[in-house]
Amino acid sequence: MSTASVLYDVPGPRARLRNNVLTLLSAVVILGIGYLVVRGLADKGQFAGKLWEPFLRAEVWTGQIIPGLIATVQAALLSAVLALVFGMVFGLGRLSDHAWIRVPSGWVVEFFRAIPLLLLIFFVQFFPATASGYTVSVPAFAAVVIGLTLYNGSVLAEVFRAGVLAVPRGQSEAGFAIGLRKGGVMRLILLPQATTAMMPAIVSQMVVLLKDTALGWVIAYEELLNFGLKQIPANFGNLIPSAIVISLVYIAINMVLGYVAVRLERRSRRARRTAAAPVQAPAAIGVGGGSGMDAGGGGS
Repeated sequence: MSTASVLYDVPGPRARLRNNVLTLLSAVVILGIGYLVVRGLADKGQFAGKLWEPFLRAEVWTGQIIPGLIATVQAALLSAVLALVFGMVFGLGRLSDHAWIRVPSGWVVEFFRAIPLLLLIFFVQFFPATASGYTVSVPAFAAVVIGLTLYNGSVLAEVFRAGVLAVPRGQSEAGFAIGLRKGGVMRLILLPQATTAMMPAIVSQMVVLLKDTALGWVIAYEELLNFGLKQIPANFGNLIPSAIVISLVYIAINMVLGYVAVRLERRSRRARRTAAAPVQAPAAIGVGGGSGMDAGGGGS
């Protein structure tokens, strides 16, 4: 018996016909919407050559788009490294047997998951000056990195915790049976298997982090979106074409990141076997929502 027939009923001729008709209708609707959008842009003159001509100039790319892309990648890379460290520390902290570690770690994670990232970036930049009464200037780069680290690190903490808990309890019991301490069980047995299960969720969060660097635009951080929706349109009056080009750049770098992630995941699964099921990145929640502070407290 095939795997497909075990997981679901194989559609018959009438069901296949119905599915094909629905697929065709959906494609027609999507193409129709796309046509209306393109037609509307054309009627507004958004495809005029003078609006797109600036993107054929080398100075626009070397002087604005590429510097913005570099600033975006710099903020994303540093934030990703710090968020992974933050997530590992507080994710493992939530698995501690000691309540004085587990409970504060849970509150920190839930607190930063509950705050919208944009408010967090504003808070990081403007709170020191407001609280101290002095002119304390927090650089836009630092505010963006700290905000991204705290928010995405709290999400990754839940990914790490869920990844470790996804490993069957028998794995840790076997480690204890051969004389390993908890640290050894975590380092030698649980984390290597959990890493494979966590990889899709971690990469998904990294893509979100990369796109969230665009929020630096509102505090004048000169990243890709700042150049694409502010500086280039200010010079050439081509907001829509600029937004389309910048969107394509974001899509390209996210596709590269996704390709690298798939290769890493496949290599990781070939290198080691795991009994843990893949985990999903949790969504932002309100304080007190979702998992409780003591969830996963009795970490194996």
